[in-house]
Amino acid sequence: MAAEKKKDISTCFKLPNNKTKIVCTLGPASSSDCVIKALMLKGMNVARLNFSHGTFEEHRNLIRTIRETASKLCIEVGIMIDLPGPKIRVGTFEDNTVHLLKGDEVFLTTNDVVGSKKTIPINYKKLPTKISSGDSIYLNDGFIHLQCLEVYGENIKCKVLTGGILSSNKGVNLPGIEIDLDPITEKDLEAIRFGLNEGVNIFSISFIEKAADIIKVRDFAHNLGKNVFLIAKIEREKAVKSIDKIIKVTDGLMIARGDMGVELPIQKVPHVQKELIIKATTKGIPIITATHMLESMIENIRPTRAEVTDIANAILDGTDAVMLSGETAAGKHPVPSVAMMASIAHECEIWREKSQWGIQRIENKICSVSMTVDEVISHHVNDAVQRLPVKYVITPTFSGKTARKVSSFKPRTWILAFSRNELTAESLTFSYGVLPYHVSNLENDWEDTVLKYMKKWNIYNSGDVVVLTKGPSTGKPGETNLLKIITLT
Repeated sequence: MAAEKKKDISTCFKLPNNKTKIVCTLGPASSSDCVIKALMLKGMNVARLNFSHGTFEEHRNLIRTIRETASKLCIEVGIMIDLPGPKIRVGTFEDNTVHLLKGDEVFLTTNDVVGSKKTIPINYKKLPTKISSGDSIYLNDGFIHLQCLEVYGENIKCKVLTGGILSSNKGVNLPGIEIDLDPITEKDLEAIRFGLNEGVNIFSISFIEKAADIIKVRDFAHNLGKNVFLIAKIEREKAVKSIDKIIKVTDGLMIARGDMGVELPIQKVPHVQKELIIKATTKGIPIITATHMLESMIENIRPTRAEVTDIANAILDGTDAVMLSGETAAGKHPVPSVAMMASIAHECEIWREKSQWGIQRIENKICSVSMTVDEVISHHVNDAVQRLPVKYVITPTFSGKTARKVSSFKPRTWILAFSRNELTAESLTFSYGVLPYHVSNLENDWEDTVLKYMKKWNIYNSGDVVVLTKGPSTGKPGETNLLKIITLT
């Protein structure tokens, strides 16, 4: 049974402290009603549900709690289902964790056994035929490094080159080794069907390698009569090489730095991250920077200086959103982690607005390609914001494209995006500086409707300047063709 429809939240107005969006992974540390509410109040814009863990029933309960809490708080919070993909993982251990020491000899096995310090089960049955003596195997995002010594049937004898704590179900990476696994698994399709039945239409797709992987998911949803908003997780070298084709068919990108830092030489991750951010910005689609952003706050109440700098650099480069994983899913300080992320974002945004750091570079890159009419309108909105004391940019939108294009310029002004399309409103929770509102009833025309809401919210002040974009209201995407500058009277 599908989750209940959300209430029309366009009856209230709350201005956040930061324009950078925050994606939070929910898990054991953040599944209660009170913690979810606290995460929202501190700045969570999108809840990520990691379908590599948990049951459908557990996720169903989370979805309903998120919807109900967001409705009570009168805010738009997106829900993103993160599909597990063909992740190669270790199995389970009797005490959940084992400690591997440098120099230890261990056996990897494809047999279905409970793991120990000496025997580590792997869920990839073809592994013994794919690996050879001397090959490297990385566990737990590359923190543990093994070297293959010999292969015996279903067992692989390895030496521990870099040790560490290994817990159940952690990931396995085999850089340089050809893995013949379909990026879209039957388990993924089952998760998509479940999500759609529960009213969730936003999915992040793991371990994609080509544009066809995105198209496969979109076609599957369309065959079920549903539209979806798809985030391509970029974590494999093949995906990085195919990014120009992938970016044409996806709705958003995620820089999944955990696996990327093992699949690619780790020293390449910083410049790949910067290149992906500018490509997404130029295309006008949201991009999420993820993994190890506040990793130390899993245990500690304060982050490291390096983590704060990492987040700041991602924001200054133009990322739309930053994501917390273990920090909110299983850490000791989920709510302080979100509060810290929000405060870092707020400080960066103030400094960028004062210094105009990177703004000209972003604008030059966006304007370096051929532009459509609605993209030209977005550019002129940015000009108006830079030259006039604009209080708000108001973008009625069917597809969300105009709001995202304006957002790409990283304006100092908030963008109020109104849509009759519920999925559009929810998907705009990923875009920098956009406050999305789902409006079920359009009164007269958009201009009358949004000005009426501004009066209701007590943000209609005589003398304020607002910029309004408009189109023919045919319900077709990309038809914005008018920019109107209004001085409120």
